[in-house]
Amino acid sequence: MVTEALVYEALSGVADPEIPAVSVLDLGIIEEVKVVGDDVEVTCLPTFVGCPALDVIREDIETALTSIGAHGTVKFIYKPPWTTDRITDEGKRKLEEYGLAPPGPRPHLALTVLSPGRCPYCGSSETVVESPFGPTACRATCYCNACRNPYEKFKSV
Repeated sequence: MVTEALVYEALSGVADPEIPAVSVLDLGIIEEVKVVGDDVEVTCLPTFVGCPALDVIREDIETALTSIGAHGTVKFIYKPPWTTDRITDEGKRKLEEYGLAPPGPRPHLALTVLSPGRCPYCGSSETVVESPFGPTACRATCYCNACRNPYEKFKSV
């Protein structure tokens, strides 16, 4: 029999396709899980509208559900909006270990300066934002003046 606990255990093994060090649970994109017998519906909040990884996330979640004997459906919703506040402490730790500076507190003003945070390699705060545009919409490119390493920062939204 499929239980909610079994579903969450399976979801903990579903890696984000763009940042494989963190799971969909670590990122906080799982909004709701409904279990009725062997039928499971997982509702997800995309990190960004137009995220190119949604099809892969859907397939990976469906595969994880199949592996526990569930018949799963995945739907994406945009309300409530996903924010970086949903990333778990474990997720932030994993982002940093992966070499991505985790997001800081969410900005309260519409126009805020992107903070580079501290370097995920050496911990220095002698860092600068090289570009607010990284390889994906959710990341910025930063540089550490202390250890001279470039790194990416997960933007706060």
